[in-house]
Amino acid sequence: MSDYKDIAEKLRARLDDLLQRAEVIEDDLRHPLDADWEEQAVDLADDEALEGVDTVLRDEIHQIRLALLRIENGTYGTCAICGEEISRERLEARPIATRCINCA
Repeated sequence: MSDYKDIAEKLRARLDDLLQRAEVIEDDLRHPLDADWEEQAVDLADDEALEGVDTVLRDEIHQIRLALLRIENGTYGTCAICGEEISRERLEARPIATRCINCA
């Protein structure tokens, strides 16, 4: 099994960045609505967009955490479908990959 310390470092850095971004979005979503109806409509539309972004961020955070667990338990880099090794190039391009290029 290959050494994935460099990929783990990149994943941890990305995870930290995403967690900070998610926190900012959640703070924005918690703000109270203004009394002005027009501004409320704009705020609600913005909140819906932020919720969509937050969902995408949370999904990526989850995928990164799973990848880090696979690195820790020694299954990282093994295709979840065929059991073959996932190429280093693929893992560097998409570190959360769980399938080799043939099974993707």
